Amino acid sequence: MKARVRWVEKAKFLGESGSGHSVLMDGPPEAGGENLGVRPMEMLLLGMGGCTAFDVVHILKKGRHDVAGCELEMEAERADGDPKVFTRINIHYRVSGRGLKEAVVQRAVELSAEKYCSASIMLGKTAEITHSFDVVESGQGA
Repeated sequence: MKARVRWVEKAKFLGESGSGHSVLMDGPPEAGGENLGVRPMEMLLLGMGGCTAFDVVHILKKGRHDVAGCELEMEAERADGDPKVFTRINIHYRVSGRGLKEAVVQRAVELSAEKYCSASIMLGKTAEITHSFDVVESGQGA
């Protein structure tokens, strides 16, 4: 895996992934930024969320469950002093579909957390990560 980050100006940086996608990162005004992009630590949290959401949907689909949606809400706390690593992260999954059983969704979340999501397993070395979920019955199929 490769990536490149290039300083644009002030506190703006352009990240370019090896797969050919770009994302703008920027800092807050008090740090010389213009608030025109995601903060790097927010990007890290978003990456973890994308990783575990991908896992949960993939696991449910592989099990032939009728999953229609998966949305995560995440809250993170950081250390007061430098380095300001994540110390606590809570991930709340809202999974929708037809006939989804709570036990099946719970197992998908656990498999992601314990075996598949490289990002959350790595961040779990410094942060306490907790998980919760809701299952919502959907009127439409996947």
